[in-house]
Amino acid sequence: MATKVHVGMETEMNGNGRNGVPEMVKNSWKKRLLDFSGKMKRFTGCLWRAIWKAGREDPRRIIHAFKVGLCLTLVSLLYLIEPLFKSFGTSAIWAVMTVVVVLEFTAGATLCKGLNRGLGTVLAGSLAFLINYIATTFESVVRAVFIGAAVFLIGTAATYMRFFPYIKKNYDYGVVIFLLTFNLITVSSYRVENVLKIVHDRFYAISIGCAICLFMSLLVFPIWSGEDLHNSTVGKLEGLAKSIEACVNEYFNSPEIKENQDKSSEDPIYKGYKAVLDSKSIDETLALYASWEPRHSRHCYRFPWQQYVKVGAVLRQFGYTVVALHGCLQTEIQTPRSVRARFKDPCIRLAGEVTKALMELANSIRRRRHCSPEILSDHLHEALQDLDTAIKSQPRLFLGSKKNQTTSNMLALAAAHAARYKQEKDYGVSLASVKTDSSAFLEWKRKRMGREEAKENERKALRRQLSKFAITSLEFSEALPFAAFASLLVEIVARLDHVIEEVEELGRIACYKEFNPDDDDISVTCKRPPVDVTKNQLPSHTF
Repeated sequence: MATKVHVGMETEMNGNGRNGVPEMVKNSWKKRLLDFSGKMKRFTGCLWRAIWKAGREDPRRIIHAFKVGLCLTLVSLLYLIEPLFKSFGTSAIWAVMTVVVVLEFTAGATLCKGLNRGLGTVLAGSLAFLINYIATTFESVVRAVFIGAAVFLIGTAATYMRFFPYIKKNYDYGVVIFLLTFNLITVSSYRVENVLKIVHDRFYAISIGCAICLFMSLLVFPIWSGEDLHNSTVGKLEGLAKSIEACVNEYFNSPEIKENQDKSSEDPIYKGYKAVLDSKSIDETLALYASWEPRHSRHCYRFPWQQYVKVGAVLRQFGYTVVALHGCLQTEIQTPRSVRARFKDPCIRLAGEVTKALMELANSIRRRRHCSPEILSDHLHEALQDLDTAIKSQPRLFLGSKKNQTTSNMLALAAAHAARYKQEKDYGVSLASVKTDSSAFLEWKRKRMGREEAKENERKALRRQLSKFAITSLEFSEALPFAAFASLLVEIVARLDHVIEEVEELGRIACYKEFNPDDDDISVTCKRPPVDVTKNQLPSHTF
């Protein structure tokens, strides 16, 4: 009977398998296709948003992409047009490689790479032709040894020269191209007879590629590294101004306003000074490329891009103080808002005057004119004096009070209370609840282990509470956080003088226009600076 039941069940299972398995496979494939289509839709949407964001942040990226595509199309004609291909042969590929490598986003970067590549190719070709001319006077074995020794010596010397700071900064790419071209021509000359034709074809192809790149960079919607450095300096000044203003306002605002700001957008304080802290390498690179650009200034003999680097260095030192000021908003121990309110007006007025000064400096650089003689107005000194008076009017906050005499015993009281609480917990077990059976013993053991874990947790929590209680019971617990905030605010005012000095020096060297309150009829005075600034500048090239 059992066998029959087994057979019936097996038959039923086999019947379900014949119809059910294909259905399950079909449903599985449908699910996979739906998941794949959903992932492709999400990927397409993310890709489109990334493309749109990159173009919206800087529309010049789209122009540069079209310029690169057009240059590649033009140099491809050396391969696609039959007469041109017969003239250049396979060396035409060097023109395509040159466009891919040389054409950069800014004109200065393209000039730097293009001229380095051209100079490296000319020197390498000339030296390789000279080595080959001397090597042809020897026999086959001696010729091979001579070529190998020349490759070793020239490669070693050129590589060692790359460690020189001046060459590393300005001509590193040219040395790399020199090594590549010299080795290719010198080594191939041992097997190829007509080396001069190889040098000519390669030089002409690279020259055509460089010429197309320079034409596109300098004449077709040019993007200047100097202008980028100029605009980034203006943006850094404005970002610091906004960070200081937002930081002081947030310090004196209510928690509800802060929570609403955090939910609505990213931190505007961090966004303002982030570009300043990360600007060192960017400023130096832009200054280097700007030194290669043509002097398109109408009024100056030499535009001091290195002075912009000095301004950026001073702004970074200024930005470190702003970072510390921002840190006061995130400390564990905070001054009560009732205490902060007593100093709100002078602090906000002081931050407002610093913000006005930074915005004035930004406008002076943007318009290429000297800053206002009244950039440090009397209102700034009045705000400083009012802050000093407000601090002196609250001596109990900063010098202590009689209440602090009683707080010295609060730690002992808290410790005694904690010890008494622990004693009660330890001896709180009733003897009547003790049982003699094995289950009671296991229950007692489990409870004992639980009590030990609870004691350890209580001990850690008590240690943290006592530590925090010790900090908050100091004499200056209410005044210390605000004292740090106020001292950093005064330090910002002190560092503002260094920023103004560097900006004024920039205006003097760059021959900025004289300040005019109406900003209509601005006289231009361009005298060569008495101080020689060429020592600190990168090599310039006039085309």
